[in-house]
Amino acid sequence: MSKKRGLSLEEKREKMLQIFYESQDFFLFKELEKRGPKKGVISQSVKDVVQSLVDDDLVLKDKIGTSVYFWSFPSCTGNQLRSVRRKLESDVENSTKRFSELVDQCEELKKGREESDEREEALADLKSMELKHSELKDELGKYADNDPAAFEAMKEAIQVAHAAANRWTDNIFILKQWCSNNFPQAKEQLENMYKEVGITDDFDYVELPSLPLSAVAD
Repeated sequence: MSKKRGLSLEEKREKMLQIFYESQDFFLFKELEKRGPKKGVISQSVKDVVQSLVDDDLVLKDKIGTSVYFWSFPSCTGNQLRSVRRKLESDVENSTKRFSELVDQCEELKKGREESDEREEALADLKSMELKHSELKDELGKYADNDPAAFEAMKEAIQVAHAAANRWTDNIFILKQWCSNNFPQAKEQLENMYKEVGITDDFDYVELPSLPLSAVAD
């Protein structure tokens, strides 16, 4: 015996609409949950089906006091469908008009662009100039490192890095002095700890390097 096929979403929508059309009454959601199974729509599906009808303006709902009521009359649905149809017809008319305008615009743009020897020659010249522009752009990129603006930016970056490095050097010296003052008995252990993290006897401030003038092309 074959298994009975379940209702599709569209069929469930039609069944729920029948409840409204046949009674032409107002319903609470709990009432719809009870009536749905009688039409073949299981109660667990009623909420989603009714909400889809509300979203499509086929069922109306409103809150009265603390209760939410749902209703739909054949005349209301007909008016809504007619309204949708008018909107779609208006959209089609506007789209058709816009299409016609674009066709006219396309034809207008074609004027003066007809195929000819002069046009082919101009297009060839344009392609040649675009290729030359690309080559010159690549060539210019090779000299980017010698750009005066890039050189000045490099100098500023070095100065910022130099100041930051020496600021941290100051902090390290201050910390070492504090440790020496507060833990004099642990001098040897502290010295070993400093060496482990790279703070040796020659640890000192960083000197600002000087960039050669040759770094910038004449």
